[in-house]
Amino acid sequence: MIYDYCGLHYLDNLSSLASKVLKRLSVLDMTYREYNEFLKRNPQEWDYLVELVTNNETYFFREENQLNELCHAVLPQFRNQPCIRIWSAACSTGEEPYSLAMTIAESGVVPLESVHILATDINKKVLQIASRGWYHEHSLCFRRTPKEMLDKYFFRQDEGFQIKRFIKDRIEFRNLNLLNNEDVAEVGKVDIIFCRNVLIYFDAAATRRVIAKFYNRLNAGGFLFLGHAETLTGMNTHFETINARTTFYYRKGGR
Repeated sequence: MIYDYCGLHYLDNLSSLASKVLKRLSVLDMTYREYNEFLKRNPQEWDYLVELVTNNETYFFREENQLNELCHAVLPQFRNQPCIRIWSAACSTGEEPYSLAMTIAESGVVPLESVHILATDINKKVLQIASRGWYHEHSLCFRRTPKEMLDKYFFRQDEGFQIKRFIKDRIEFRNLNLLNNEDVAEVGKVDIIFCRNVLIYFDAAATRRVIAKFYNRLNAGGFLFLGHAETLTGMNTHFETINARTTFYYRKGGR
């Protein structure tokens, strides 16, 4: 049921799945079989289950080589474009889209006001954290954040740091299931997609479905960034692989 709903592949790791959902079963006082039927009768329960089975490990400026490549090689190709649309798919608690906006602002390659970042995730709970844009001062999400970036793009609030409004305003947060055709269609056309460290939780069939959706959402000449452990090699997609000196990513032809 989880695989059909969102593509997460636990069929070869049922012990891991059990450890994630046992507490919820205990709260509801249900067996697995009873919970299956409960999910069918109560679709809103998927919100709780998704919170349990998704992995939301992330931090600011993750895979910095890709961010550098974005600014030095990719963004210059959109200098004359009045609006640049970037999709942060599976944005978790918001560190990725905020890092994109901060990196773009810091680079000065294109005006920050010309950039619109759509940040989506299937997990509604992490989206609430992301849309608030506040992070505790001792959070590991800051483990790769230079002090000068913290000072420039955040302000101290209570026992943490709040992202500044001019960065926050560039980002739209939205709940989205990558395997849901209607959800993905509502994204519209975009120029750049970041979907990092998500496909490692999918099997080959689900990965192909998601990649096909990304290809259709990208404008001609658009770019796709995956995690460093993810690759389209052997998948027979229409993407061109770009091997830069410090990273690799993909381009849709036609521009």
